[in-house]
Amino acid sequence: MGDKVRNKAKKLKGKAKEKVGQATGNQQLQAEGQADQAKGDLRQVGEKMKDVYRS
Repeated sequence: MGDKVRNKAKKLKGKAKEKVGQATGNQQLQAEGQADQAKGDLRQVGEKMKDVYRS
């Protein structure tokens, strides 16, 4: 359960970074936020696949 929470937190952190980057005009921060979101999404998919195989 801990990994799922961490992955969701990473995605939310990425979303926040992206919004701050947009608001400040910082394209690098915006890109980092998008990358963090993508990592969180990929990890969530991995966790879901683990759950399916465990069932």
